[in-house]
Amino acid sequence: MASNSANVPKQRVTILGATGSVGVSTLDVIARHPDRYSLFALTANTNWKRLASQCVTFSPRFAVLKQAENADLLRERLQQNKCTTEVLTGTDGLCVVAADENVDTVMAAIVGGAGLQATMAAARAGKKLLLANKESLVMSGQLFMETVAREGATLLPIDSEHNAIFQCLANGASGHANGVRKILLTGSGGPLLRDPIESLGRVTPDRACAHPNWDMGRKISVDSASMMNKGLEFIEACWLFSVTPRDIEVVIHPQSLVHSMVEYIDGSVIAQLGNPDMRTPIAHGLAWPERIESGVPGLDFSALSGLHFEPVDLNRYPCLKLCQEVANQAQSYAIALNAANEVAVQQFLDELISFTDIPIIIDAVLEQTSSEEALTIEAIVSLDSVARIRAQEAIGKK
Repeated sequence: MASNSANVPKQRVTILGATGSVGVSTLDVIARHPDRYSLFALTANTNWKRLASQCVTFSPRFAVLKQAENADLLRERLQQNKCTTEVLTGTDGLCVVAADENVDTVMAAIVGGAGLQATMAAARAGKKLLLANKESLVMSGQLFMETVAREGATLLPIDSEHNAIFQCLANGASGHANGVRKILLTGSGGPLLRDPIESLGRVTPDRACAHPNWDMGRKISVDSASMMNKGLEFIEACWLFSVTPRDIEVVIHPQSLVHSMVEYIDGSVIAQLGNPDMRTPIAHGLAWPERIESGVPGLDFSALSGLHFEPVDLNRYPCLKLCQEVANQAQSYAIALNAANEVAVQQFLDELISFTDIPIIIDAVLEQTSSEEALTIEAIVSLDSVARIRAQEAIGKK
């Protein structure tokens, strides 16, 4: 039964990364509940045409694009359609629409480190923050969580796995004091799960992006194929749920129906299940602590052939191994790992390096990284920039 929205004030929502897969799914959920949500701002990197279409449909107060030339094209298109949305640009524009006093909820769905500053701006402003940008927390860890606590922000994880853990932990209550033995972080293994390891060096970008269950952008799809995505989620889970790396076990689950599990000391295991559709965790975050319709059909248990689980082969997924090692180290290593991965994945998508070069490049950058705690945005940005330069240098030596 759908929740009763009577007497529920509308949430004014900013979507950071509106033209990506999570942003599009968020708009789909919001469109189903016009009595509960209104759009304050939509942002994009370069896809001004899709952003224009979204603005015409939803009439947000602001739209933000990274580059001024794309912003000019967007303004012209909006004027042609008699749309009054105001257009802003750059990181400053992103931070403005994330922190504006008129915003209640921020969906942080910008891919990669580019989303860090705007996501942090939302935390500093004490917003209800729906976190789909795992890289922000991977990069800023302690600083991010301290900011959320200090400013009274509400942090809700939107990645399907972390949202599942949040639900299995009774709305995020975590730690051994609550009887938790371990967190079981599930991953499908991606499109290359059954490919011979010796063939992975010949994998094409299209093959790496052909995920069997999820419809995602190309960068995240490559991360799924390498299980770097799971590694980043491993680091993120440590921060979100106040646990150590040894408290988390990664499990392969090819069907992507069990999104994660929590095992308690009495032997109970609580799992969250659902079809592989991001609208489910998005709807959960938007309505929390209530529930609303997401548009996702329920599971047909009579049609399920079974649920399969298996351990992770770290020889197949060296990126995951690197993440697990970094999770025990200073923040500078997580920053370097994320930056090097972003550079390497783009090079792979541009067909300039092989799929198996990605972990080699990351490892080369980590070897040059020194132990350093990054407790300011400026320090994080500086370490990120240095790591990207080192990644490019490592690629140039191949």
